[in-house]
Amino acid sequence: MITQDKEKYEEELNQSISYLKNLGYSNIKADVKGYETPKSYHKKGSDIAVTPDIVAEKEGRKHIFDLSLKSQKPRLLKSKWLFLNTLSQLKSYRFRLITTKGHYKFSNETIKNINLDTIKLLKI
Repeated sequence: MITQDKEKYEEELNQSISYLKNLGYSNIKADVKGYETPKSYHKKGSDIAVTPDIVAEKEGRKHIFDLSLKSQKPRLLKSKWLFLNTLSQLKSYRFRLITTKGHYKFSNETIKNINLDTIKLLKI
């Protein structure tokens, strides 16, 4: 989810956090009130920052989660996903997308457009 959509989809973010807790994830960091904010990555020479929506651990491995919800700026969302996928591959993390009912088609089409078919979708 991009920064402009944070307030709009805050409820979905909270649902995702509780879902992950039920699955056994621990040390959850989220970009929402009440949780520690995950590490942001800044683009050199500009003011662009990329922050994962949720970072959690399970069985000693770090997982990065991003909400896949309809957006007015899908190009920015695609760039964020490509960056997070590359980062997770470099650091041996796991990258997953979380989506909800009504956003499945958008999520699948966006993933196919940027050739990230290896990413697993968590459907809530």
